[in-house]
Amino acid sequence: MDKLSRGWHGTTTVGIIAGDYVVLAADKRATAGTMIASRTVKKIVKLTDYAAMTISGLVADAQVLADAVREEARFYELDTGKRLSVYSMATLLANILSSSKYFPYLVQLIVGGYDAAPRLYAIDPYGGVTEERVTSSGSGSPVALGVLERGYNEKLSLDDAINLAAEAVRSAILRDSATGDGIDITVIGRSTYQEKFIPFQQH
Repeated sequence: MDKLSRGWHGTTTVGIIAGDYVVLAADKRATAGTMIASRTVKKIVKLTDYAAMTISGLVADAQVLADAVREEARFYELDTGKRLSVYSMATLLANILSSSKYFPYLVQLIVGGYDAAPRLYAIDPYGGVTEERVTSSGSGSPVALGVLERGYNEKLSLDDAINLAAEAVRSAILRDSATGDGIDITVIGRSTYQEKFIPFQQH
């Protein structure tokens, strides 16, 4: 496994669109090789009052990227009086990643938020960006995606989407040693930005 591949190894994050909401979920565990470095890491980063991103990879790299988006969103709103679209945030992140070939940012990101409608974008480490209705990233994502694909449909209620996102991360916790220690949930809607924590319970 090369250095770039290792960059997003060691977490599970999930994004779902449900009706007029985006649901983001992530585990709490940070690893350093085979050691559990922390059990309280926050992997859903607030970008604005209407958007957030999940982190798989190096936290320091993700913090730099989040700061860049926050500043761009702030300047855009000051200059135009309008909110920067979620797509523009995803595109900015993708452009930064794609232009950093010699000193790459070791991250894989999910950006979710609400502008005129709920939006969800998956961004790979090379700057590829795709719009999704359901997605996952990190070392536990193969397990999580299996749960998401089995349980997701476009008529999912918000409560069911939260439960599905939590179950996808919980399933990854059971199968992926680099994922663990509870689940953070963020819900974003037209006038909603809510965060909650769900302790891990093995059924």
